[in-house]
Amino acid sequence: MRLRLPDIRWSWGWPATFILFFVVAGAPFPFGSTNDLSIAFWCLCLGIALVFAPTRELRSPHLWMIAGIGVIVAAYAFVLHEQLSDHPWLAPFHPIWKQASDLLGTPIAPSASIVKNEAFFALGAPLANILAMLLGITVGAARERARWMLWVIAVSGSLYAFYGVASFLIEPTIILWREKKAYLPNVTGTFINRNTAAAYFGSCVVIWMLLIVEQIRSDLPKHSSFWKGLVQALARALRQPLGLPIVAGFVCLLAMFMTASRAGVILSLLTLVVAFTLQVRKDLPPRTGLLISLGAGLIIVLGLLQLLGGQVGSRFETQNLVDEGRVEAWKSALRIIADNLWFGTGMGTFERAFPPYRSSIISISGVWDAAHSTPLELASEVGLPLALLVALAWAVMLILLAKGVLVRRRDVIIPLAALSTAALSSLHSMLDFTLQVPGYTIPFFALFGAGLAQSFRSGEGSAKS
Repeated sequence: MRLRLPDIRWSWGWPATFILFFVVAGAPFPFGSTNDLSIAFWCLCLGIALVFAPTRELRSPHLWMIAGIGVIVAAYAFVLHEQLSDHPWLAPFHPIWKQASDLLGTPIAPSASIVKNEAFFALGAPLANILAMLLGITVGAARERARWMLWVIAVSGSLYAFYGVASFLIEPTIILWREKKAYLPNVTGTFINRNTAAAYFGSCVVIWMLLIVEQIRSDLPKHSSFWKGLVQALARALRQPLGLPIVAGFVCLLAMFMTASRAGVILSLLTLVVAFTLQVRKDLPPRTGLLISLGAGLIIVLGLLQLLGGQVGSRFETQNLVDEGRVEAWKSALRIIADNLWFGTGMGTFERAFPPYRSSIISISGVWDAAHSTPLELASEVGLPLALLVALAWAVMLILLAKGVLVRRRDVIIPLAALSTAALSSLHSMLDFTLQVPGYTIPFFALFGAGLAQSFRSGEGSAKS
């Protein structure tokens, strides 16, 4: 058994591909790319790549998906106009401006947003995500480039995991060149927050698992001897070139556990089990194969939690899955949405909008700068209609990826990797802000785009089909 990498065939699309791969690999590096300068740089790179993006492999289903993204862009543009304009078409001015004017006794130009022009500066992260997904579709329409994207994400993720573990063991008070001010007992890699780091490393573990299983799957015996053959194939793989990916995947797994993120670790492990079962479902014994795979996977998950998840288990014992403060923050976010139903308080304004709605049960220390639920924060900032449109688009994406997993006969690993990581990030974002960190979203939105591009059989939607 030898390690098989995708072929590289030079074409006009490769300059854009290399730029995309550079962004995908580099986005997590500068502290998760949460500052405006990093976001602007990645947007510039992605914009340049989009100019040179290959289009020869695009078929009608891809064009429909791009058109759907265009609808989302148009909806964002409309809300952005309403929040930035001195003369919005539909949005009413927020009452906070009249209150401020009355208190100060001087006229103040009103706005639909509670912070003037903040929506313009908050546009960077959504723009980067949209550009990454568009490039994922155009670049990922070619199967070899889509496969290389999997390897780029997996390899870069293992390097970040290795750095995270090594830096924690050598100097746990430093992240890159800055002092680490929070989560000192935990690995965060190059991210500031351990929960985002857990979701990132967990997503990389899932991709490594899919790549490894695909490589050894041809050696697996069918049906009755499947599980015995799997163990034998893994043992052979450890002694051959495939052993390096196994080690790289384990480093990501170790870093994920060392984050001690409750939701990140549990959701990643469950995603790992389901993704493995979907990948080998055709090789499993009939009738009971799926149940045996899921049951064995859950047993392995419990074993890993006992072996490597000491910090995770202790946090479950003291705080359960979700702490009380986070639940109260969600209730506060719902009240913000109810009072600003149609156009929200303004993109990027949650931190300023939250204090009047802050529950008395939440500790008075610190600033609550995120809702710890991306859907709730999105709805509070841009209004319920746009939030529902984004949720609908996300649901359509998951359905298309699931269709790709079911109908593809080869290269099913690409939509399966996208579906698995999209499901993981979706569930985790309901409890935290994973999908609000560009260092996570840029690589995986590109993967989602590639997964969508590969969710159709070869020739489907083309003139030849």
